[in-house]
Amino acid sequence: MITPLPFSLILIALASSTEQDLDAHDLARKIKSGDHKAFQEFYNNHYDSLLYFLMSRNTSKENAEDLIQKAFIYIWENRAKIEPDKSLRAYIFRIAYTRMLNHHRDEKKFNNDDDLPEQVNEVTPEDNAQKSELDLAIDKSIKAMPQKRGEVFTLCFMEQLTYNEAAETLGVSKKTIENHMGLALKDIRHALERFK
Repeated sequence: MITPLPFSLILIALASSTEQDLDAHDLARKIKSGDHKAFQEFYNNHYDSLLYFLMSRNTSKENAEDLIQKAFIYIWENRAKIEPDKSLRAYIFRIAYTRMLNHHRDEKKFNNDDDLPEQVNEVTPEDNAQKSELDLAIDKSIKAMPQKRGEVFTLCFMEQLTYNEAAETLGVSKKTIENHMGLALKDIRHALERFK
């Protein structure tokens, strides 16, 4: 179950800068050399973020889990090609994102319905007790963003990829990411004006 990000977490994340993990390059080198423990650590560190990201892009949990497994298998099977100086996190997000796009394209081809699966953000009774009007306003604002802007916001803000990693993941320039993030943050601020 995906729930909106609490406002306090958004404020904390906005206030702090995203720092790249200093051990990421070392971890990539270990994975490249066939270290199973390093790969398991990489998997554990990024599985939940990938799942959230794919589900937030209208992918069912079952399909997202399958796509993520295939992305990690691809990384392991092609570990000899890993470039430790490049972000392995951005690479796994790019693989999963591309597989998701292909999945939706193929699903649309073979499905009579033109609609993508419904977004998995339904609120359960337990969630209702925890959610506030503020959380709902934030979630609504993110959903209202144009698709690419929402993807950029999710990658940079919620998944805490750097602008360079997000640009690499989506295959766009860093400047494009900066522009989308500027507009996304403006959207969020506008959505929260009534809470001041």
